[in-house]
Amino acid sequence: MKKLLLTGFEPFLDFPINPTEKIVNALDGKKAGNYEIMGHLLPVDFNLAPKKIVEQAAEKKPDAVISLGLAAGRTAITPERIAINCQDGEPDNSGIAPEDKLIEENGPDGYFSTLPIRRMVNRLKEAGYPAAISNTAGTYLCNNVMYSVLHMLKTSNKDLPAGFVHIPASHELAAASKKSMPSWSDADLLEAVTLIIKELD
Repeated sequence: MKKLLLTGFEPFLDFPINPTEKIVNALDGKKAGNYEIMGHLLPVDFNLAPKKIVEQAAEKKPDAVISLGLAAGRTAITPERIAINCQDGEPDNSGIAPEDKLIEENGPDGYFSTLPIRRMVNRLKEAGYPAAISNTAGTYLCNNVMYSVLHMLKTSNKDLPAGFVHIPASHELAAASKKSMPSWSDADLLEAVTLIIKELD
C-alpha cells in the first residue's frame, strides 16, 4: 500500500482552534483508497514548519504529500494551484513576522502543485461539497510549507504528487471565534479530505 504524508497546523493568530489538527489526528494511521495515512502536526513557525515537513518527507518517504491549512472566511475546499517564493505576513506563534523575504534565496519564483487539483475539485463537487481551485496560497505559513516541499522534491528529483489544500472553518471554530465566518461540520470536513485523498489513486 502507498503512503501519504498528511500535515496540518496548530492554532494560530486569533484562532483558538485549527480544524486541520483534528483532521490530521483523526486520519493518522487510517487508510483511504490506496493510501495509508501518516498524519503530522506542524508548528506555526516560519523557521520550523518548513524544516519539519521536509524532515518528515525524508524520514517517512511518502508516495504523496498533502498539507492542510485553515482559510477562515472561505466557503469551499480550495486546493492551491501555486506557491510563491515569498515569506510575508502577521507574526507566527514565535513572534516572527517576515517582510518580503525569500523562502529559498536561489529558488524559482514559484512551484505549481503536482496534486490532481482539478480532479479533486470535480470529485468534491460531485459529492455535493463546495470546492474550487485557488490561485493564491498567500504568503504566510501555508504558502511557505507548500513551496518548501515542492522545492525539496524538485531539487532531489523526486516525482510524486504534492501540494496544499485550504479548508474552511469548522463549526467549533466559528462558535469559539470572535469573528463571524462561514463554517463546515467536522464530519463534512473529514469526508471531504478523505475524498481528496482517494482522488490520488
